Amino acid sequence: MITLSTLKKYKKEGRKFSCLTCYDAMFAKMMQNAQVDTILVGDSLGMVVQGNDSTLPVTVEDIVYHTGNVSRSNKHALILADLPFMSYVTVEDAIANTRKVMQAGAQVIKLEGGAELSEMVTTLTKAGAPICVHLGLTPQSVNVFGGYKVQGKSDDAAAKLMSDVHAVVAAGASLILLECVPASLAKAVTEAVDVPVIGIGAGADTDGQVLVMHDMLGVTHGRTARFVHDFLTDERNQKSEYAGSVEGAFALFHNSVIEGSYPQAEHQFN
Repeated sequence: MITLSTLKKYKKEGRKFSCLTCYDAMFAKMMQNAQVDTILVGDSLGMVVQGNDSTLPVTVEDIVYHTGNVSRSNKHALILADLPFMSYVTVEDAIANTRKVMQAGAQVIKLEGGAELSEMVTTLTKAGAPICVHLGLTPQSVNVFGGYKVQGKSDDAAAKLMSDVHAVVAAGASLILLECVPASLAKAVTEAVDVPVIGIGAGADTDGQVLVMHDMLGVTHGRTARFVHDFLTDERNQKSEYAGSVEGAFALFHNSVIEGSYPQAEHQFN
């Protein structure tokens, strides 16, 4: 079974690790068979499962329900789960909702934000809840950003992000997730901290890589993000022992991350 200690060991050894979003039992079991290292029960379910335009309508009860689905069916991966929009405005809210989600089976709680989360991170960590802090493009703040845009492109923005990372790590964060930031900035962050760093649209130098499951299976509508690759129709999957199956796509993603063949230069922002 993968634990935080496993991921820290991987970082020290220079071994990459894989992460996919998941929301139900059947796909969770397939990910276990494919040996995917970590699973994120993400508030992305608001769009890919519920049909909403953003992650904002997702509730704590939604996350609890889907976390239970996943945790009952996968005993291999480290399971991360989001606290959704406005569910951790206060430390008291964060404590109550973290308890619910971890009791459903999550092993790490993911929060979106920066240095302003420091007190919350320290409190939750001391109470026994490992925290992953999500920086860069944080979808719960999409209305603040004015859309889904690459973050950290200017020198000032990059310095701010680096400062936020150091603050939350000092506060006790166990993991960092960087979304849609320049590859050079993600590399600098990864090298600057001792905790594992997961990337999505953040280049190849982060310790781990995450994708939304539906995206990497090619189950998308409209424009596909630059960092997405369709592992289901990839010819390597078609020729694999899995005969082009969904489980084969999960295995191909996992192995591609480990071997360093994903992401490529065309998947990153400069």
